[in-house]
Amino acid sequence: MLRLLPTTTAAAATSSLPLLLMSSSSSSLSSFSLSKKFLSNPLSFPQTTRPISPYSPPKMNLLGKLGFGTRSPTEPSSDPSLSSIAQGPDDDVPAPGQQFAQFGAGCFWGVELAFQRVTGVTKTEVGYSQGCLHNPSYNDVCSGTTNHSEVVRVQYDPKECSYESLLDVFWAKHDPTALNRQGNDVGTQYRSGIYFYTPEQEKAALESKERHQNVLNRKIVSEILPAKKFYRAEEYHQQYLAKGGRFGLKQSTDKGCNDPIRCYG
Repeated sequence: MLRLLPTTTAAAATSSLPLLLMSSSSSSLSSFSLSKKFLSNPLSFPQTTRPISPYSPPKMNLLGKLGFGTRSPTEPSSDPSLSSIAQGPDDDVPAPGQQFAQFGAGCFWGVELAFQRVTGVTKTEVGYSQGCLHNPSYNDVCSGTTNHSEVVRVQYDPKECSYESLLDVFWAKHDPTALNRQGNDVGTQYRSGIYFYTPEQEKAALESKERHQNVLNRKIVSEILPAKKFYRAEEYHQQYLAKGGRFGLKQSTDKGCNDPIRCYG
């Protein structure tokens, strides 16, 4: 199931529904009556899996809401120079004395909140990485044609927080044996991955994966790859749950907080 952003009201959605008329007069009358009744009662229109929240992100077209990007599948690779930028390393620089870590573990909203609560984490950002398209939008990533993963980039103070402790949060937050999905979120953008910045991080990630594999009865599918160009997601995605999520109910970012995380708000 593709993860949908808050959409327009049900009444607006029904205005674009076509009326299907049958060939026989009786069928036609019945179909028309049903359609007329349906349109006169907007509340009967099925609701999306994400009810409307107090926050209204930028509107997307119908294809975008259904998970289809605005670019054709062949467009991302049309400019090799731009593709090489997307496939290049993350050249952003952390604050002095800080380090970066990058993780993909399904929908980035809940994953970000989990890392926000870790002592020693000084900044988190959600975004897109590992893809072939330069400067992708959420629509592009949802199209499934760019190979991007939804990731959280974590900035942390190694004096207060070890990389190994971040790995523990990563493993605990999702199912690393689920291929290209977490719960109802399905697609390559929801794949599990650890994206390292240094050889030390790579070594720690591989060792950690091996330890967790020994206690699981299913194969871990998490990829472990060098961190690539990080594209910061749209502002409405940043700290989404801390700002209230779909229901407008803010979730705590206090360090050490153990409150259950409501993944969509």
